[in-house]
Amino acid sequence: MDWATITIVVFANLGVMIPLFLWNRSEANADRREFSSKMDAFKDLWAQETKDFHARLFSIEERNRK
Repeated sequence: MDWATITIVVFANLGVMIPLFLWNRSEANADRREFSSKMDAFKDLWAQETKDFHARLFSIEERNRK
């Protein structure tokens, strides 16, 4: 094999691998943002449910104290 063939093969591989790497990175970032937004929504829902539970528990305790 001569150097021209090796050079062509190397640059052809780079020409394919670099766009694939960049596309994979952008998809991973999109997935990360989607997962983060879902986790934020879950965290807000969980915080609200915790507040509701403790409010109900406090009202039951107050009612049983009397």
